[in-house]
Amino acid sequence: MEIALLLVSLAVSVLAVTAVANRIEIPAPLVLIVAGVAVSYVPGVLEVRLEADVVLFGLLPPLLYATAIQTSLVDFRANLRTILLLSVGLVIFTAAGIAVLLHALLPGLGWGLAFAIGAVVAPPDAVAATAVGRRIGLPRRITTILEGESLLNDATALVALRTALAAGGLAAHGHGGGHVEDVTAAGVALDFVVAAGGGVLVGLVGFLVVAFLRRKLTDPLMDTALSLIVPYAAYVGAEEISASGVIAVVVAGLLLGHRAPILQTAQSRIAERTNWRTIAFVLENVVFLLIGLQAASLVEAVGDSDVSGTRVVLACGLSLVGVIVLRLAWVFPARYLLARNVGDRETRAVPPPTYTFLLGWAGMRGVVTLAAAFVIPAEAEYRDVLLLVAFTVVAGTLLLQGLSLPVLARRLNVPSPDPMDDALARATLLQQASKAGFKKLKSLDEDDLHGVVSLIKQRIEQRNFAAWERLGTTADEETPSELYGRLRLTMIEAERRRVLAIRSEGTTPSVVVAEVLAMLDVEESMLDLATQERAELRTSAVRRPGEECEHLAEHPVVETVTDGTCPACVAKGNRWVALRQCLECGHVGCCDSSPDRHATTHFQETGHPVMQSAEEGEEWRWCYVHHVTA
Repeated sequence: MEIALLLVSLAVSVLAVTAVANRIEIPAPLVLIVAGVAVSYVPGVLEVRLEADVVLFGLLPPLLYATAIQTSLVDFRANLRTILLLSVGLVIFTAAGIAVLLHALLPGLGWGLAFAIGAVVAPPDAVAATAVGRRIGLPRRITTILEGESLLNDATALVALRTALAAGGLAAHGHGGGHVEDVTAAGVALDFVVAAGGGVLVGLVGFLVVAFLRRKLTDPLMDTALSLIVPYAAYVGAEEISASGVIAVVVAGLLLGHRAPILQTAQSRIAERTNWRTIAFVLENVVFLLIGLQAASLVEAVGDSDVSGTRVVLACGLSLVGVIVLRLAWVFPARYLLARNVGDRETRAVPPPTYTFLLGWAGMRGVVTLAAAFVIPAEAEYRDVLLLVAFTVVAGTLLLQGLSLPVLARRLNVPSPDPMDDALARATLLQQASKAGFKKLKSLDEDDLHGVVSLIKQRIEQRNFAAWERLGTTADEETPSELYGRLRLTMIEAERRRVLAIRSEGTTPSVVVAEVLAMLDVEESMLDLATQERAELRTSAVRRPGEECEHLAEHPVVETVTDGTCPACVAKGNRWVALRQCLECGHVGCCDSSPDRHATTHFQETGHPVMQSAEEGEEWRWCYVHHVTA
């Protein structure tokens, strides 16, 4: 009963604290840690102690997998050199630095144990990077590097931890161990190669097996159930052959996420995405609450030891400062090595120091650090102090760096992802996809006796128009898509009420009612998402992204007309949606969302290839020939 009560209490606390954090606009992980620390000192509260195996085998695999399947394999591969430099080189550098520091501060602390705690506090956490980095709007490339680093550095740290404990003549609790004479430089290198190579192999085999099964499965429930098995199977399988379970999970997750559009049905992808978002939300937030709940017991254990309070405070405080300083000391000299992945993709220009500083500052630690500390055997000298050091580094980096990152990003003028850029890229991509779809439709040469082809073209055009309209039109005026969304949502509400009334009569099979309600839910969710994106775009600034074709290169941005009109619409007495200006002759016409599409008609009549938005604050251009934007 106590365990059931604890689980329910954790779940309720996570939901309540997260709701409060969202309302006060502070990242939930930071508030959860503070709440956990406060609750740990409340008399009568059931003491919660983290067990290494519970975290490493129970929580870590699903958390890694949830992050991996959402990480772009293309971006990961593009930033691989940077990721490896941080996830391997920086972990070893940090572990060595903290080992030197604690060896000097704690008399009699052996080098093996000192390096072990260094390995424990060295790796930033994938959950922390995702939860804080995306929440505050860091540039996408920095977020990708942080996520990639955090996905792999746990493997480096855990291998280093086992090696250090073996060098100190200690057996890792629950994980085997060795003796100092068994550890050599060659042995350490071989251990790492075996762990990494074996992890990659197991992850690849897991991907191939699941890919084969998914080609046979069409049931979304079966497919989603299969995905729940993958992280544990990959992790345990790798650990059984003394390979890295972390790398196995990451490799399987990256590949399965990348191939999902080919291997899975649309329903399976939607179901899996929803399930893993829910799992990640619950586990991530529970993890941060659990970290805070360790505070009272760790402080009490250190208070009962023979180590002076001054020495404990120095060890904890200097270790916290050390992991921050060592990371900054690593990334700045490595700035030119990082440049080709963090800087401009085409020019390979060296990134500004502000980017490098944010990359160095965003090194929050998480639950893996605290769990790995519990791997240190109970008979190890200074164990209680070392556990408190790990807790201080985790809580300190999350609170200090997590709270200061938004302020630093604003002060350093580092731009966050621009919703307008995303909208422009989305509209262009949809246009390219539609072009391929229409080409395929034309090649089918079907007998269209019912006007289906015309209906398909109309629906595709409406979808594309909605994408372009999100870029912005006349201020304070509804676009056709916005008007459609508002009216359709009102209709859906009435439709749902009627379906529920029929359900209560009991005359229609419940399965049919559920299917109809699900259809309405899918349509409503799509409209809600479009409305939310539109609201974000109204407050965003516009930049000019994208690659240029020869026509766009020949027609640079110009100052368009102000307070312009569409002469053809005026002549007809029609109202346009948005204006576009031809960069060949200056002709102004209405966009394709307008009733008569005079801008496109102008291109069809003259062949002038490029037009530019003539709306205030917009500078994007469109090539009719190549269907690309700039």
